[in-house]
Amino acid sequence: MGYKISIEKTKKSRIGNVDFNNLPFGRNFSDHMFIADYYEEDWHDCRILPFQNYSTHPALSSLHYGQAIFEGMKAERDADGNPIVFRPAKNFNRFNISADRMAMAQFPEELYMNAMDKLLTLDRDWIPTAPKSSLYIRPHMFATEEFIGIKPAENFRFVMFTSPVGAYYNRPVKVFIHDQYIRAFPGGVGYAKCAGNYGATMLPVREVQKMGYDQILWLDGVHKRYLQEIGTMNIFIIIDGVIITPGLDLGTILDGITRDSIIQLAEDEGYVVQERDISIEEVINAYYENKLEDMFGTGTAAVLSHIGEFHYKGENYELPPVEEREASNKLMKRLTDIKSGKAEDLYGWLHTVPVGIYSNQ
Repeated sequence: MGYKISIEKTKKSRIGNVDFNNLPFGRNFSDHMFIADYYEEDWHDCRILPFQNYSTHPALSSLHYGQAIFEGMKAERDADGNPIVFRPAKNFNRFNISADRMAMAQFPEELYMNAMDKLLTLDRDWIPTAPKSSLYIRPHMFATEEFIGIKPAENFRFVMFTSPVGAYYNRPVKVFIHDQYIRAFPGGVGYAKCAGNYGATMLPVREVQKMGYDQILWLDGVHKRYLQEIGTMNIFIIIDGVIITPGLDLGTILDGITRDSIIQLAEDEGYVVQERDISIEEVINAYYENKLEDMFGTGTAAVLSHIGEFHYKGENYELPPVEEREASNKLMKRLTDIKSGKAEDLYGWLHTVPVGIYSNQ
């Protein structure tokens, strides 16, 4: 069915209050937001409003039982100034995969894309133009049942807002490889982009950040040997010219859109890519054999971020200087050029927002 989206434009833009030369990640928010509510087995009250707070019931089930999911996308501008979004259909599909795992309502693709297009057209002036900057798009959904009791909710709210951002990491990332805490197990929710996956990592992340590290590179929950992912991105290792990344078959890591894109680009460039288990012992052995050429992470927020060093069981291991990492630098340039519209989109990855989409139709 078709969903009509009502629009209430802000009376006064806040864009003049933002320093677009200094954009910390996730601190500034654009003028408008989209909201839709699910009840009686369908989506209702689809509307775009000025960005604002909303009130919640104290017994809101998502606050008590964790039924909450989210996604992340980025918008840039093409040569004509039109908003372009990188692979939003893949994010939409993953959003509903997460919803299914968390026993939440499916969101309609037509409504998802239409809401995104209208929101980006209204707030197109918020899309930064500086290098490494973009307009981050955050769709999320949470249970709105007003009920205390453990049961799957039947009512939900979907919200989408945007945020002008700079680079997530401004330098090579330092990661701590944990063998005490575990992020995900087979049969769990590791592949879903649900709030609980991130909430469970806050204590160990705080601990390693106090030690001077940026993030945790998680190991598997069964053997505590095999690399999984970093809290903000998927992991890639280059050993003796071969690009290796953990496979998705166990359902314990996120099926990253940037991960998938880098794999496609790397294979098209002629690199050997392996999706398989890789143990921390294999990585360390490669390090001492001078075969560990690169480690980097990929994600919507992080794009492609080089790892400068990693820590495991009391030892720090430094990676080669970023300027010496030919493969990852080449792949990063190809990816960023496609995302920004500077290179030909041979894969059909870019979605261009149609002109005049913000009408009430």
